[in-house]
Amino acid sequence: MNIRKTIAKRIAPIFLVIPFSIVASEKAQQYEVETVVTGVAIPWGMTQVADGKLLITDRSGTLYLADPSNDSKVEVSGLPKVSARGQGGLLDVELHPDYKNNGWIYFSYASPEGEGKGDNTAIIRAKLKGTKLENVETVYKASPNSTRKHHYGSRIEFDNEGYLYFTIGDRGERDVTPQDLTVDGGKVYRIHDDGKIPADNPFVNTKGAKPATYSYGHRNPQGMGLNPQTGKIWVHEHGPKGGDEINVVAKGKNYGWPVISYGVNYSGTKFTDITEKEGMEQPAWYWVPSIAPSGMAFVTSDKYPTLKGQLLIGSLKFGTLVAAQIDGDTVKSESIIVDNLTRIRNVQQLADGYIYIATDMNKIVRLKPKS
Repeated sequence: MNIRKTIAKRIAPIFLVIPFSIVASEKAQQYEVETVVTGVAIPWGMTQVADGKLLITDRSGTLYLADPSNDSKVEVSGLPKVSARGQGGLLDVELHPDYKNNGWIYFSYASPEGEGKGDNTAIIRAKLKGTKLENVETVYKASPNSTRKHHYGSRIEFDNEGYLYFTIGDRGERDVTPQDLTVDGGKVYRIHDDGKIPADNPFVNTKGAKPATYSYGHRNPQGMGLNPQTGKIWVHEHGPKGGDEINVVAKGKNYGWPVISYGVNYSGTKFTDITEKEGMEQPAWYWVPSIAPSGMAFVTSDKYPTLKGQLLIGSLKFGTLVAAQIDGDTVKSESIIVDNLTRIRNVQQLADGYIYIATDMNKIVRLKPKS
């Protein structure tokens, strides 16, 4: 299926559904990609450290320090045991906002440690010394473990106040974890950078609730970013068959999964008959059919004047890079910026101001405006 035939939809302020067609934009002719790193099977997360080098996570459990100037890389040691199975493994990576002074780097991964068989998402922080991680500390470990092999979520983001947000998917427990505040999964979390729980988190005084929970009712968020216009955290998440969503995360809110959804089971049967319900949030945007979104970047760089202020999202299903026009908390429309890539796993605007795109075909590319 060509993504140009996909119907993307947004929710207007009065909650009417307005359809839009995703079409190739003239902007798609303004950019080209250059390969800068090869040989990473599934490059799930990436960030930029000193000398323009990229720290790249491979879902298989390997961490690389790569030089995009000459497509070279070395393995970084010091990781804890990673459970690399199914959709789990070594996942996201994010620098502390004050990284230049404190050196902290944060990782999400599937960890077999803790209660029960299987694994669950963990967040650690560490410092990079040469090609080794040191001072490794666990700041959060979801529990209990699960033997299921999917929906780990696992994106990481800091807000302007220094709080650390991260996502954990529903782990395939659709009818259990997303609406249950007493268990991990299907949620967006907020903690201090050292793992302590903020006193004003919405459920710290709710009996039995996971106090790190910030919002709930999510399926599998694999994109997360800080909107520079508003300072709010945005996520996008995989729906089932249809119903991929973009959501603006708000304190204590319920995003409805699986009670409300614009998707259906993979078999085509329904698991819910409703798309909205009082007390549950509507998405800022959703896709029917699914595009399988992964990675998220708000463009602030002067290197991309025609993209500045837009939201970039990668598609695993179609291998396209989509630019969404946003206005505050609203997605107005979207268009294709890059076509014909294979399974975009992540998209990031990194410290050098360039946009990097990671694909599941052993390569990371850099987006370049055509001269």
